[in-house]
Amino acid sequence: MYEKALEIITRATHVVVIQGENPDGDSLASSLALEELLAEQDKKVTLYCAITMPKYLRYIQGGDRVVNDFPYDADVAIIVDTAAEALVEKALATPGVRHFLESHPVVVLDHHGENDEDASMNDLSFTHEFVMSATAASTGEVIYELARVANWQVSAAAAEQLYISIASDTLGLTTQSTTATTYQIVADLVKAGAVPAEIELRRREFMKKPADILAYKARLIERIEYHLDGKLATVHIPWEDIAEYSDRYNPSVLVLDEMRLVEGVEVACAIKTYPDGKLTGKLRCNTPTASEIAGFFGGGGHSYAAGFKIHDDYETALRELLEATDKALKVHHGTTSV
Repeated sequence: MYEKALEIITRATHVVVIQGENPDGDSLASSLALEELLAEQDKKVTLYCAITMPKYLRYIQGGDRVVNDFPYDADVAIIVDTAAEALVEKALATPGVRHFLESHPVVVLDHHGENDEDASMNDLSFTHEFVMSATAASTGEVIYELARVANWQVSAAAAEQLYISIASDTLGLTTQSTTATTYQIVADLVKAGAVPAEIELRRREFMKKPADILAYKARLIERIEYHLDGKLATVHIPWEDIAEYSDRYNPSVLVLDEMRLVEGVEVACAIKTYPDGKLTGKLRCNTPTASEIAGFFGGGGHSYAAGFKIHDDYETALRELLEATDKALKVHHGTTSV
């Protein structure tokens, strides 16, 4: 499935690597790994995201090279870690970007889906070569396999970024998506020069929280609400909180794990609301229903972690979330039909 993508990349001289507008450790590290790998192939690489990288990703060295100005002189685009148009909405609204993507070769490298042929998470409206592996734990795994097929040398710098990509999306190789292949790839990356202990020390240093962030976390925990007899936990994060705290620490990340660890909770959802009417939901589940729930809103992801973006008011979205979660849980537990 990599041959056509490699043909497109091989012909390129200047590649723009595009992240979605929900950058995380996987998307950023995958972009940086591609930068390293493609530079070795004598390609000029520009890293682009329509929004600024969150500060909590600063432990990933090289994130300051991601720019917000689109390089219209590139001849190929590679979109990493998403095939959802809603997650490149701001980029597509930038004058000239949609035309660029409609008139230039585009490769999409992703791992969000339930099987290798699943295109349900892909609604990009412009022509593109879609490379998706549902068996990969992260986009970093997809890029590692791309490099293996292309016979590209993985430098120590690329190995570090690929390791960070995998570790980020698997919570340190602990999620259900982590496979024997994932561990084998990590072993190869360590041989190539990645040093997990050093990366983890750097991550922990940057993850230290100021006292006011810890106090804010306490207030978020107090806001958690429980629905469907305690099976669904939600927390609302309004724009005022996003504006004040998200540059230093993602509010959703502060509490989602705690929500999921409450006895009886099967689905946890952090809902953010924005002044333009946009609403986002981040799902973390103990029952493999996340992608089904997100799909109700046109979003997607994996069975245990997914997300969505809609334009609606909070009360309507919450009511629909309850309906979608209730249906997904009943189908999973066999108490109702699809």
